[in-house]
Amino acid sequence: MANQSYFDSPTAATIDYPVPLSPPLPDLSKDIEPNRALTASSKSSLFTLSRSHVIFEDEWLIALNKPQGIYCENVLSALPDLLNDTGAKVSELHLANRLDRDTSGVMLITKLHKVAAKFVKAFTDHKVRKTYLAFCVGLAPKWEKITVKSGHGRSKYGAWRVYAASDAGRKLPGGSAVRDMETSFEVLSVNGLGYVKEVSDLQKDEAVVVVQEKSVIGCDLKKDEILVRASPRSGRTHQIRLHCQYLGIPIRGDVRYEGVYEWKGSIYDGHELHAESLSFEHPITGEPILLQAPPPSWATQPLRSQFEQ
Repeated sequence: MANQSYFDSPTAATIDYPVPLSPPLPDLSKDIEPNRALTASSKSSLFTLSRSHVIFEDEWLIALNKPQGIYCENVLSALPDLLNDTGAKVSELHLANRLDRDTSGVMLITKLHKVAAKFVKAFTDHKVRKTYLAFCVGLAPKWEKITVKSGHGRSKYGAWRVYAASDAGRKLPGGSAVRDMETSFEVLSVNGLGYVKEVSDLQKDEAVVVVQEKSVIGCDLKKDEILVRASPRSGRTHQIRLHCQYLGIPIRGDVRYEGVYEWKGSIYDGHELHAESLSFEHPITGEPILLQAPPPSWATQPLRSQFEQ
């Protein structure tokens, strides 16, 4: 019954619950995701860290470049062996941020409980800025920059879904509630080229979409390759992936949210989302910190094209 939707229940259907605006999980994902999880579990159990994974380290923090297809918990459990080489304490290690299994990039770990508590507050107060890179396949958008504001939630047995912004705070089956989520996007390239369009074809100012109804953009109209930079204000589960789906540009390989599985003769074993940067005020020294993970190969060429123009 784990895959049951609350809309399958005749009793629940009579209750005034908010209705999700993004579609349920595609059938394809129900076949592929379990195999991906098994592969990642095997790969993660053998994972070891080296100094090449380290982006930043001091006596309070360490930032790592997490590979795709590795669970965060396995990165954390592999860290003591690396720190033991330096004689550092390992008893209070804590994940300051979490990344999905197939999301690569900046993963921050605190070394002391008091520092972990400071980061919980910093994230809650939106004082940590995050950027991600995502390789999407869909119709090239007419906007260059856009901010999406919506609701976010799931039922007791359901998947994460987009809800109307006005549904924030309303109860869902299982006892949870719809929460707000907000993401800003910027197009970096379309079809491997820097984003160049006629001014008349673009929104002249940054567009803001406050979600109140289902998207009119179909994800089945897969035509263009779009590299975007995403900046989430909130930190909801699968937030960027859900908003890309809603915008009609699902992330390549993200079969859970209508992303292509096969594209141009290749099969993608995971989604192409990369935690590019974290910036914040150091919780102990007060110094501004910018942590950046090198872009993966799928983003390198589009980014190079962006700067060459």
